[in-house]
Amino acid sequence: MADIGTLLSEIVGVEHVLAGDAISEDYAHDEALSRDPVKPAYVVRPETAEQVARILKAASDQGVSVTARGSGSGLSGASVPLANGVLISFERMNAILEIDTENHVAVVQPGVTLQELDAKTAEHGLVYTVYPGELSASLGGNVGTNAGGMRAVKYGVTRHNVLGLEAALPTGELIRTGGKYVKASTGYDLTQLIIGSEGTLALVTEAVLKLHPRLPHQGTVLAPFTDLDEVARAVPKVVGSGLGPLIVEYIDGLTMGAITYSSQLKLGIPADVRDTSHAYLVVMLENRTQDRLGEDIEELGELLGGLGAKDVYVLDGPSARKLIDAREKAFFTAKAAGADDIIDTVIPRASLPEFMARTREIAQENNTFVIGCGHAGDGNVHLAVLQKDPEVRARVLRALFEAGIGLGGAISGEHGIGRKHVQSFVELTDPTTVDLMRRIKTAFDPAGILNPGVLF
Repeated sequence: MADIGTLLSEIVGVEHVLAGDAISEDYAHDEALSRDPVKPAYVVRPETAEQVARILKAASDQGVSVTARGSGSGLSGASVPLANGVLISFERMNAILEIDTENHVAVVQPGVTLQELDAKTAEHGLVYTVYPGELSASLGGNVGTNAGGMRAVKYGVTRHNVLGLEAALPTGELIRTGGKYVKASTGYDLTQLIIGSEGTLALVTEAVLKLHPRLPHQGTVLAPFTDLDEVARAVPKVVGSGLGPLIVEYIDGLTMGAITYSSQLKLGIPADVRDTSHAYLVVMLENRTQDRLGEDIEELGELLGGLGAKDVYVLDGPSARKLIDAREKAFFTAKAAGADDIIDTVIPRASLPEFMARTREIAQENNTFVIGCGHAGDGNVHLAVLQKDPEVRARVLRALFEAGIGLGGAISGEHGIGRKHVQSFVELTDPTTVDLMRRIKTAFDPAGILNPGVLF
């Protein structure tokens, strides 16, 4: 390890290689629950793509594991390093290289945060639409996990909004994939292969991102329902209405109570309605003009009323922003309430009623408290599991994953497999598929240094 430390210092400068007590606790973890922090042997902070490539070549030659870190806001443990390994922090590679208003793209380094990019694109009347809820998240981390978020129902997830990449391979080579164009039929799509690979194939050093016009007018509707089944049945109708909702979120009654309490948010819902509502649907619309937005909101209200909503509330701007912000931070509310794990199973949205019914059965069978919210528009269900017994909790998680997969879904919709769900992923996925993924991993990373223990 002393040899690799010397090599790293030669590549980036001794001041950008941290070891021992110089490594802060922040580098030892992400936001995953039930994962112990781990300090790496070295933290290295490169400034250029060429330095990243040289670091990976040195690590491959020495047989030293490498883990990439952006902002550390992930929930799967994918950026937790190994004790004898190297952590590459992209905090110095944080430049917005270009906002191309003619091609509607941004070119960024991996350490750029969503908040920084949003502020810059706003200056040009444009927006990067992937919005996983944590604005301190880095673009590199988003690419690594194929981040989604609330706006995915309209604009898709990260893989729908990344047009090209520059990436460093463990062999020390740099590659470019894709570019400033929206379609290509030329060979394998390496861009899409790297997106969502959780730092196991290559490390992204630059990304070309699709931008959209920033529509100036938004409106948010809150609809309380008697139960979650009613909400689940209403979702396909809302998505298929032609109104093009920006956000379609469900929040169960307990979670709504928790997030409104923690954010001191008053929504103006009468007590009799609140006391008999056990699920809520939040729908946000956007448009170019206020008049057209108003017409859409009126049509949406009539639709929701016909689908069983107890009432329909059009939230004013500050209340809407505060509710969306509270919903985005539901993870931290659940964490503060003592949640022992958070999962983000995804299923076809039409199967939401069946999945939520099975979730209640699993919780009751195992004497476990399970609450949540989610991106109802795309079937991504976020559940907080409160169960202190690790054996019971593992049984509950496995049963929830099996239920989701049985309905045509997947273990994770946007947080990734990381180190948390490796066993379930390998055991519940077709063996031929897993074997092919292993062979792809070997082709990219013959020395097996990139994020060992993640996915496999």
